[in-house]
Amino acid sequence: MIKQEILVLIIGAGPAGLATSACLNLKNIPNIVLEKEDCCASLWKKRAYDRLKLHLAKQYCQLPGMPFPPDAPTFMPKRGFIRYLDDYVSHHNVAPLYNRQVECASFDDGKWTVVARNMVLDRYEEYVAAFLVVASGENGEAFVPQIPGLDSFSGDVMHSSDYRNGKKYENRNVLVVGSGNSGMEIAFDLWDWGAQASIVARSPVHILTERMVQMGMALLKYVPLGIVDKILIMLSKLKFGDLCDYGIQRPDKGPFYLKMTTGRSPVIDVGTIDKIRSQEIKYIKSVDGHNVHFTDGSTETFDSIVFATGYKTTVAKWLKDDGALFSANGMPEKRAPEHWKGKNGLYCAGFSRSGLFGISNDARAIAQDINELILSHEM
Repeated sequence: MIKQEILVLIIGAGPAGLATSACLNLKNIPNIVLEKEDCCASLWKKRAYDRLKLHLAKQYCQLPGMPFPPDAPTFMPKRGFIRYLDDYVSHHNVAPLYNRQVECASFDDGKWTVVARNMVLDRYEEYVAAFLVVASGENGEAFVPQIPGLDSFSGDVMHSSDYRNGKKYENRNVLVVGSGNSGMEIAFDLWDWGAQASIVARSPVHILTERMVQMGMALLKYVPLGIVDKILIMLSKLKFGDLCDYGIQRPDKGPFYLKMTTGRSPVIDVGTIDKIRSQEIKYIKSVDGHNVHFTDGSTETFDSIVFATGYKTTVAKWLKDDGALFSANGMPEKRAPEHWKGKNGLYCAGFSRSGLFGISNDARAIAQDINELILSHEM
């Protein structure tokens, strides 16, 4: 088994891993990034639908040490953001080792030992580090809920991570499960390609516009969160009215409060609400056995199902001796901003439930903390 020692080892080459490596590079702190896929930012490059764009304005999404180009649109589309990430890797000399599947990470004799399988050469490699940064993120693998009878469904079933566009669904009846941003946007995309789209959801959602979210983020610098939420809810009601008749319920708590405490983002409308109002996209009220009930009282069968039901972390599968940094569900025990640092040189980046804005804060904090520990040790 090949063995390599390094000061800092980072698991994951998504935006969190790239940003952490870049911040360490700026402080001349040696580090290695391990990535199981054959590219960086695989969630964006391999598991994102075509019409996806950043749901926050660009000033809240840029990574440390490199702003977006001045001519970049306020809400960066997928292709533009991928290009930005590739430029970021080159600019900050981040050099991930790809095709490394981490099997185990454990702490022993004052060091972290990580065993990874090189999937190209089909061999195991061992990495020993003083500091370990878990940057595999909140979106480790697709989550599909257990639904009785789903195995007997004769049509296509996929997770949103496998959906690119609705071209092949023209004139087909498609059920989208999940009414978050992905579900709403995929339903609109299906309609745009000539499919008959329907949405099923079990949880209340906040519906906002891009500008509402942008304004809310700006207000949070000066106004308490509770007041900002009240303003956004008022604006949402003025814009969209009462959506209860269409099966869409608002949560009891405010949109930013829910984002900060649960990680659930408000839905940014891309035109889906107008299509739901006009019944061009149907919003399902309830499911009873094999019958799907719509708000207009009808029932239907479907050709395809797309699960826009999110992701789950994979940390619990390989990380040992985490010192209670993570809970059983693979998310940090502590809420942001106290979530990123554990014991024995263990850190996590990209688990703040705050998107790219939180990733940047994590990366800076981790690099600064490691730098201070190194300097104190040298003294």
